[in-house]
Amino acid sequence: MAMLEIENLSAGYGNVQVLRDVSLSVDEGRIVALLGANGAGKTTLLNAIYGLHKPSSGTVVFRGRRIDDMPGDKIIEQGIAYLPEGGRLFPDMSVKENLEMGAYPRGLWRDRKRDLERVYKLLPRLGERKKQLARTMSGGERQMLAMGRCLMSDPKMCFFDELSYGLAPKMAQEVLGMVKELNAGGLSVLLVEQNVRQTLEVADYAYVMENGVIALEGEGRSLLDNEHVKKAYLGL
Repeated sequence: MAMLEIENLSAGYGNVQVLRDVSLSVDEGRIVALLGANGAGKTTLLNAIYGLHKPSSGTVVFRGRRIDDMPGDKIIEQGIAYLPEGGRLFPDMSVKENLEMGAYPRGLWRDRKRDLERVYKLLPRLGERKKQLARTMSGGERQMLAMGRCLMSDPKMCFFDELSYGLAPKMAQEVLGMVKELNAGGLSVLLVEQNVRQTLEVADYAYVMENGVIALEGEGRSLLDNEHVKKAYLGL
């Protein structure tokens, strides 16, 4: 059953149209990847879904309710969390303090201790380093912290934008493995990535975006054998 349904979504900046009639869906309990080169429109699509950029046309439905006219804080309350590229942590705040910031949007500050314990259980390394300043952490650890902050809003679905960007291959694989573990715990995921091979290995389904449109879609691992994907994205 589709948890998120996007139909004929278009958006742009001024006279420049970036997205053209984009349609995709994310079924409950699945990892869906959105792949493509820089400038393909992936982040614009996430921003349009999440109320950060108003689409010019089309609809976004989450759990049976239209959200394309809602602001971002109301979308969080519906059960979607968004981790933007780079994580956007507070570098001079501790791990615990960064996590607590994720409790503000839904107005459940009183439940932060319960939510912290849940996140520490899911991502135990954060519990071990809860007093450490974010700026002193490695790139992979910072991404883990950003993921944990998203989970503080107790979402049903997470948007992850370029989780592996700037990470060494081994750490990128570890971070994407965490996405798989969170998904196994019931979290639905829309994963935007340029790391095509590793992403297709963890994704249940994937869409390839080129020049603001969906150019290709299919089961994650099956796209690894697609000739266009191999030539354009895997260098084969």
